[in-house]
This record gives sequence, structure tokens and C-alpha cells, in this order.
Amino acid sequence: MQTHLPQDLLATEQGKQADKILRSCVHCGFCLSACPTYGLIGDELDSPRGRIYLIKSVLEGNEVTQNTLGHLDRCLTCRSCETTCPSGVEYGHLLDIGREISEQKSPRSIGQRILRYAVRKSLTTPWFFNLAIRCAPFLRHSEAVQFTVDELALQQQLKDREDALQHSVLLISGCVQPALAPNINQSSIRVLNKLGWNVIETPQQQCCGAVEHHLSGQKDALKQIKANIDAWSRYLDQGVKAIISNASGCGVMIKDYPSLFLDEPEYLQKARRIAEHTKDISEFLIAQDLSIFTHYDNQKITFHSPCTLQHGQKLQGVVEDALRRLGYRVNRVKDAHLCCGSAGTYSIFQPKLSKQLRQNKLDNLLEEKTEIIVTANIGCLMHLQKGTKVPVKHWIELLRI
Repeated sequence: MQTHLPQDLLATEQGKQADKILRSCVHCGFCLSACPTYGLIGDELDSPRGRIYLIKSVLEGNEVTQNTLGHLDRCLTCRSCETTCPSGVEYGHLLDIGREISEQKSPRSIGQRILRYAVRKSLTTPWFFNLAIRCAPFLRHSEAVQFTVDELALQQQLKDREDALQHSVLLISGCVQPALAPNINQSSIRVLNKLGWNVIETPQQQCCGAVEHHLSGQKDALKQIKANIDAWSRYLDQGVKAIISNASGCGVMIKDYPSLFLDEPEYLQKARRIAEHTKDISEFLIAQDLSIFTHYDNQKITFHSPCTLQHGQKLQGVVEDALRRLGYRVNRVKDAHLCCGSAGTYSIFQPKLSKQLRQNKLDNLLEEKTEIIVTANIGCLMHLQKGTKVPVKHWIELLRI
């Protein structure tokens, strides 16, 4: 694709990155069939190729209308197009740049800005979010599991070891997951402990930055991300072996940290180190001995692969492999590459499209009879559970000793 970006933009690392991504697109249209919103709406401007043209127009200095923002807002950022694209177009990074510059050129209405600010701050302020969940307990998905005496003893033994940090991992607790589904983190700790790893859990206020970043709060997101990088780097300096994420949405955000610091060499190097050490829990466990856990002989199970896992982190099939090693027979899911409609806060701002996508996804997930649906991201879990009576859990909750 030919581009004519202004020289002042091309003088920045962000501009150079955008120009490179735009030039890699060859207009082939393979992305259209992989795009959930194009599949529902049928409008070229609600496809990756159409949005790339819109972003190109914005970056070349043309007018940004509210209609432009609307088409960009309707993108789920699922990155299914990246998995399909034969040219390797980094659409997700281009979309981030396009959205940021579009917001600067064509500010939203005061009402929209207030709503987006309120959503991102309520989700990422632990005391407020936790209070809201306590006042409305029906929003909670699960209670925390209780450790047995043996498991508590195992944790203490690990903490007492002289070389504990050399056998430790840092678990990203998340900003909403501890309140909505505390069982996920507790199950993760139990599993990692059983495999011989000491687990250090991050405080809830250390949000990965995804909510702020995707809701027009780039400055606040960068401030949060820098604080995370500084805090987590100290653990790596002390010998912590890996940073574990059990929410694939957080994992892909952390692995993308380097793309946010192209103009800041000091933090770019730190961000690369953090990204290199960050592993989805499935990615980490697949290299471990899972034979110590209960084996389920050919029990059927249905797995929903989050977009952030299969397209964002390129870990397609990893959880399915782990489940098969545990003895499960994993049901085939039609159109497994398509988004469920959760997409962070998408279900809040695009409820109609989100519900349509959820129903399509549930129809496919439940095509083969199953007693449980498992997934790997808190957003998908909560969103899917609202549309079905079939239990939806994080797959890590299945591991039994």
C-alpha cells in the first residue's frame, strides 16, 4: 500500500511503525472472512481492510469524523485478521496508533468522554470495584477455594527455602479477576505450588493497563505500565523465573509493552525484558509434568479459545494440548477463530453486536453436548456465562491432585 504520511509524523518512531505496517498491506482481502464485525454488518469499513484505509487517511492528515471513530470503535481488536493475513500485517498495533491520533484530531462528545473515563476508572480502582462487587454479590462468578492443610504446608516449605526466589514465579493477579472469580488465582497458586514453584502474587492495583489503553486513557496507561515494569523488573533482578498470566487479555497486553516505548529507549529495553519473561499459564505449564494431576479418561469437554490467546499471543492449541494430556477429549468447535463478543469493555459500549457474537459463539460451543465450557480469560468467562446455564470455568480450575 502506498502512503503519504507527513514528514513530522514520519520523524517519530510511532509514525515509522505505522508507515511500515501500512506498506505491508497488499489489499488482498483475506482478512474480511476472518473479521467478526464484517461478518455481521457486511460493511467494508467495518472490516480490517476498510479500517486500514480509514487509519491511513487519518495519518495522512485528512479529516476525522465521528463516523470514522465509530468504525474504529466497532473493531473488537480480536486480531483474527492477523492470524489470517498472508503478509503479516500487524493490524493491532496499527489500530492502536490510529485510534490514538483519531481521538486527538476529533475529540468525542463530553458525554462519551465521561462514560469512558468512568468505566476505566471504576474497573481499575480496586477499593471501588471490590466494594461494588460486595454490594452486588450476584456479579461474582465464584468464591475463593480453601487450601487444605497439606497445601498450606507446601507453600510454607517453598517460602522457607534458601533459594526460594530461584524457584519462584510472579503471578499477575489482575484488576477485576480477584473480585469476580478469586477461585482462578487460588487454583493457579495451588497448581504451581504442587509443581514445586513458589508463587508471588502481584497486588490488585498493578493492572496490566489494557483497560486504560483501549479506552482513550493512553497517558494513564503508560504511567501504570511504567510502574509495573519497574516493580516487576526488581523481581526478575532477584531471580524470579517467569511472569505468569492466567488471563490471556492481560498476557497479550504485557507482551505488547515494547510497542508502547519505541520513543523511550530506556523503557523499551525494560519492556522487552518483561515481555520475554511473560508466559500465559498454559504456555508455562505445558513444559511441566502434568502427570501428577488427576487423569480424566476421555471425558468430553468444550474449550473456548480467547482471541487474546490464539490470535494475540499466537498460542493456538496449547490449552487443548494440556487438556488432552490430562485425559480430556476436547470437542471440536465450529468457527473457533471467531470472537465471543466480550473483548474487554466491548460488551459495555457495543452491546448489540456483543450479544449477537455471544449467541453465535454459544451455539457453536454447545453444538456437541458438554457439561462444562472452559476458557482462559476472565472477560470471556463472565460474558459467556451470562448467556448460558452451562457452567463456564477457567481451565486451570479443572486440575485436581
